[in-house]
Amino acid sequence: MDESFIPTPGAAHARIAAVRPAAYARTRNAIDGAVSTLSPYITHGLVSLTEVLAGVAARHELSVQHKFVFELGWRAYFRHVWAHCGDGILQSLHEGPLPDSAYATELPADIREGCTGVPVIDQAVRALYATGMLHNHARMWLASYVVHVRKVHWRCGADWLYGHLLDGDLASNHLSWQWVAGTGSHKPYLFNAENVARYAPESWHSPGSVIDTSYEALDRLARTAPTVRASTGRAPTDRAPTPASSGEAPRLLGVPPPALGAGAPDPVQVRDADVWLVHPWNLGPLPALPAGTRVVGLFVDEFHRAWPWSERRWRFVGERMAELAPQRWHADSETIGAALAGARRVVGVEEPHLAPWLSRWAECRAAPALFPPVARHCRSFSQWWTKASRGLGTAADLLADSSGGRLG
Repeated sequence: MDESFIPTPGAAHARIAAVRPAAYARTRNAIDGAVSTLSPYITHGLVSLTEVLAGVAARHELSVQHKFVFELGWRAYFRHVWAHCGDGILQSLHEGPLPDSAYATELPADIREGCTGVPVIDQAVRALYATGMLHNHARMWLASYVVHVRKVHWRCGADWLYGHLLDGDLASNHLSWQWVAGTGSHKPYLFNAENVARYAPESWHSPGSVIDTSYEALDRLARTAPTVRASTGRAPTDRAPTPASSGEAPRLLGVPPPALGAGAPDPVQVRDADVWLVHPWNLGPLPALPAGTRVVGLFVDEFHRAWPWSERRWRFVGERMAELAPQRWHADSETIGAALAGARRVVGVEEPHLAPWLSRWAECRAAPALFPPVARHCRSFSQWWTKASRGLGTAADLLADSSGGRLG
């Protein structure tokens, strides 16, 4: 997986041009497969799902049922669930293999530091810290180990992973953990050493570890209440880590680093002016704006203290925001609201991460949407997909039907 992410639309479009749908469909489950690595750009709004599909479909003929389109659908589906459940996605949607109370509420240090002695887990944690990214299959393995082997509540793992991911999205991340945990799906997701050996490099292989067993045994483990473990917190059959495998987790920051240049709101800067708000999930090219419009970037203190980010993610977002917004504010919501109150007009793009505050300050335009809206809450992806793709044969049909596109 490419480890460098340049926070520009140009870099995103270069990745779109490089997508090979046939190779993606054939190899996407492999750690070194032909995945797009577009998710940080989509999460932070540098490109929309519509732009991604349009760029790929311009070079490759795609059925709407193609795996690449299908995976774009998962992101839209998770947003669909978030729209209906709100903060309910941060709680178990239903009971999993065990009651919530059966799981630990703190992530063990050996997982956090990548020194469990299970190579696939330790390699996944190292990759996460080194790049800010993790292949989707590795995310599933990591989540399954945390929840079903180590008996740690999915929310603990989801919160931790979100903070370190460049593409961390509360809907995609937390609902994926629920899918693995069995609280958002019909059964827990399980994996074993054979599955790792099939899809991961040799250094990830984990023979002789706690996951080197049958799926039947893993299912029994997932449904068995936890027992007392050794002080290390490792599962009894895990190998002890080598000294080189351990390390301290990178810090998560609840405020933007000073180098990003975010300051306190200044009401004078926007008084009696038209204002366009830029936020961390709206980092695409600016729309056509009236002359004299002030572009202001926002970091809302309440959000970032509740959901701290790695320094790598702060840089990715902050560098792009600096290109768009000469004025970048970091403050609590009350201070931001007071500063914007003197503006003539404030406009922005709606975003569920900022739902408690954004609509109080601005006229919120709808974000671009690739898939047609599904009004009724669908409790499974398959149910939603049937409705969202009904009557559509090709990617071109979906794009023609789309209400998305660049904001103007």
